[in-house]
Amino acid sequence: MTENFLSVGQTEQLPRVAVVIVSYNSADVLGGCLRSLAAITGVDLKTVVVADNASRDDSLAIAKAAAADLPILTVEIGHNAGYAAAINRGIAAMGTPDLDAVMVLNPDCVLRPDTIALLWRALSETGRGIAVPLLLDPDGSLQPSLRRMPTVGRALAEAVLGERAGRIGSLGELISDPRKYAEPGPAVWATGAAMLVSTQTMRDIGPWDESFLLYSEETEFALRAADHGWVLWYEPAAVVEHKGGESGTSPKLASLLIVNKVELFRRRHGFARSTAFYLVTLFGESARALIGRRTSRAAVVALLRPAARTRVLAD
Repeated sequence: MTENFLSVGQTEQLPRVAVVIVSYNSADVLGGCLRSLAAITGVDLKTVVVADNASRDDSLAIAKAAAADLPILTVEIGHNAGYAAAINRGIAAMGTPDLDAVMVLNPDCVLRPDTIALLWRALSETGRGIAVPLLLDPDGSLQPSLRRMPTVGRALAEAVLGERAGRIGSLGELISDPRKYAEPGPAVWATGAAMLVSTQTMRDIGPWDESFLLYSEETEFALRAADHGWVLWYEPAAVVEHKGGESGTSPKLASLLIVNKVELFRRRHGFARSTAFYLVTLFGESARALIGRRTSRAAVVALLRPAARTRVLAD
């Protein structure tokens, strides 16, 4: 991304927004996402980029067919480059339009008509660079999406207590108390399934970090934005239905999630704290592996054997 990548022109009546959707064998969900975008109100939707990571299904065909209702631009990556790389290529493919913000979306998201407009309103306050919505599961239940700062103490709490750590004060990194999702406010980071990012923030902090392939790229992006003084803002009035991925059931994806979490912590902290974070994470995953959790068994192997950390999404 270059300095003149996206420029913000004079304020218009409607915010100028582009959407980037990363698809990878997403034919079963992409159509619903695109149909929800066709009903979006309150923004000037300039383009919808579908950046495809070499899908082997009909994802691209579904995206191209949506051109009757949306300003669709398809970008064929040619191989599975990962989530961050696809976002960067999708943004680059837009050229240099005058935009106020870019909405980054997973293909398994369905937006309400006013979602983007409400997120943009949240970004209108000085200092806010990223806005995220309330995420709901398809059955309408809350999908916890907000996180606290990763620390050794929180990693230890999660190693010992698991998901229960998020329900006890601020012990865990994941915020799971439903009451915390009732009011808008700042957050350290949030699930990257749906994020509206101002173009000022994008110019300031640069592109997404492609080294993570999948998982932790949204954490790194949010923390880097905070390093530059930008606030990530949670807006519960904006609602997105999110089907969710396979990281809780796929051993390969679960191991990638854990390894990237440890790697991101290592990059941002010194040797002592990074080593403690690694050992605590290894302890927690080992304990769960001993009681038969397949995803934890895969995570332990990935943590102990760097050579086994294959590029799982290339499978």
